[in-house]
Amino acid sequence: MRRGPLLPALIFTIIVTQLPFLFTIYYSTQSWNLVNPGSQRFVGFENYVTVFTDSQFRGVALNSIVLTLGSVFIAMVLGLAVALLLNRTFPGRGVVRTLLITPFLITPVAGALIWQTVMFDPTYGLVNFVLGPFGAGTTDWISSFPRTAIVVALVWQWTPFMMLLILAGLGSQPQEVLEAARVDGATGFAVFREVTLPHLRRFIELGIVLGAIYLVNTFDTIYMMTQGGPGTASANLPFYIYQRAFLGFDIGQSAAMGVVTVIATIIVATLALRLIFRSFSAAEEV
Repeated sequence: MRRGPLLPALIFTIIVTQLPFLFTIYYSTQSWNLVNPGSQRFVGFENYVTVFTDSQFRGVALNSIVLTLGSVFIAMVLGLAVALLLNRTFPGRGVVRTLLITPFLITPVAGALIWQTVMFDPTYGLVNFVLGPFGAGTTDWISSFPRTAIVVALVWQWTPFMMLLILAGLGSQPQEVLEAARVDGATGFAVFREVTLPHLRRFIELGIVLGAIYLVNTFDTIYMMTQGGPGTASANLPFYIYQRAFLGFDIGQSAAMGVVTVIATIIVATLALRLIFRSFSAAEEV
């Protein structure tokens, strides 16, 4: 009786998530290219064999790891540094916090357009304007360094999220412990290393896991800034699957890639979340 009101939401979730996934599994067992009408036929696990032997797919998978982990770790380091600065008392702290949160509130498409046209434009971009005296006045950053450009845009957008998590952790830290450490003669860096950082470990791990789960599905930033190019140099798995399905019209192989990506993401996310929950449970018991 208590769980009855949740059934409509559960049924809706199953319809909009699990049924499409079942259809994707079905399509992954078919050889079906929309360019060739009537070519659909059952091939079993042939598409999966092709996926795992595709060197381009492995390269895109490596791109996904680099883009995701690079963006998450850099955003976490910057978020930690900014949170430590904002945890101090100074005039206008509330205004500064609000302004620093703003990038996370901007839609990814708008953020990607800002970096593509306002920041990285080779002729009118602010980056070349600032770096012009150092010899970078005509550099086309998106064409020359596509993965770096995407990482910069993602870090800019996700650093405020990491900052908020770290600020929440700093706000929950007992002040008595900090005062006791200072009374014992610990320096500021020693207090951070021995007291603050261990306390923030759970929040840092949570931020890394949540950021990785979201950023591994990045599509809009890549689509707006680089289109996955040159070639597939800046493509990740979601964008590569989109290319195979809607540009190459290969439904069978793109569905197999989607199934492999979903299963791998679920496995990694499940293991990471279990570690996080164990960390929080152990902290509560203490």
